[in-house]
Amino acid sequence: MKVIHTNDFERSFSKLPLEIQRLFTTQEQRFKDNWHDSRLHVKKVRGLDGAFSLRITRRYRAFFYFQAAEVIIIFDIDHRKDAYD
Repeated sequence: MKVIHTNDFERSFSKLPLEIQRLFTTQEQRFKDNWHDSRLHVKKVRGLDGAFSLRITRRYRAFFYFQAAEVIIIFDIDHRKDAYD
């Protein structure tokens, strides 16, 4: 699976604590291996057509959509209290 990061994602990612960045890297690899992995907690985002979230930790989420069957675009990562606004 090919993963593309948007500029908005890169900007948000660079502001995160290093531990969260490391955990994201682990979760991203799991996602590439099998996006149905239950440890990712992938869910559709209500109110945003075609968007999904994946859990980084209990508090952090990354948001993405499928551009094609094997291509995803990760467009944001944020604390969950701020992410769904």
